[in-house]
Amino acid sequence: MPDAPLAQRITHRHIEVFRAVMAAGSATGAADLLHSSQPTVSRELARLESLLGYALFERVQGRLRANARALALWDEVQRSWQGLERVVERAVTLGRADAVQLSVLCLPALAHALLPGAAARLVQACPQARLSVTPQESPLLEEWISAQRFDLALCEQASAPPGTRAEVLLTLDEVAVLPAGHALAQQARLQLADFADQPFVSLSADDPYRRLIDARFAQAGVPRTLRTETHSAAAVCAMVEHGLGLAIVNPLTALTAAAGGRLVVRRLAFSIPFSVAAVLPLYRPALPEVEPMVQALRAEAAEKAQQLQALP
Repeated sequence: MPDAPLAQRITHRHIEVFRAVMAAGSATGAADLLHSSQPTVSRELARLESLLGYALFERVQGRLRANARALALWDEVQRSWQGLERVVERAVTLGRADAVQLSVLCLPALAHALLPGAAARLVQACPQARLSVTPQESPLLEEWISAQRFDLALCEQASAPPGTRAEVLLTLDEVAVLPAGHALAQQARLQLADFADQPFVSLSADDPYRRLIDARFAQAGVPRTLRTETHSAAAVCAMVEHGLGLAIVNPLTALTAAAGGRLVVRRLAFSIPFSVAAVLPLYRPALPEVEPMVQALRAEAAEKAQQLQALP
């Protein structure tokens, strides 16, 4: 192809010969590395130099001595070859049963309170399964799963983002969390009025559940002492454990936090709905582990619902 651009006329074979010569220090040594002959290597190397329009080696007493241009090219070739080796290594490992990871995207609260138990169930059912978990908040969570970047997502909404389908795993109500030994812990259910003038730990102002909670208290005309706020339900529970106030959070995080014994969970006499859905991309090829993972999530969600029903 005499009229082809220079970059198209320089082939992978030319670079392979150059690399072998640099590694071996001679055309004969390069021929051994390439399982070729010395004349063939010398011809290919000369062709590369001809195409480039400059010499890469000085011929000194039958040996090839790399010049400055060759050394600069060698650095680039080494970097590129390492990348190629990683590609080859990855291609080989993909043939193993344990090579593919199930990538799960989820809200941070669910990574802490629902996903660990489900992951344990998955590994029990599929011992070779490998899991990669990426916590992310909305709206990036919805954007990323819509872009088909993950095998599965967990979110707190029943509607499916574009390009996905959603399955509701559970629908419960938010719950109250109190420090162990608090007077209100004697009640099985808390009314709005029970929170009157109590120090209260809130979610951050832009949290949708914070807005729902504030609206209910505002409608009822019940004042609270808003002492602390944070974006994380787990952090809310930690604040409550240390006596900073009462709070209303999702039941999954509450049940997980209560396992330490310094926090008690009580149901509410009013409803603030909480849902968890598994979201699956429609246009990403499904791994065999996706369905077992969804089954594990269903089982874990059912167990959490039973734990909530068993509260005093």
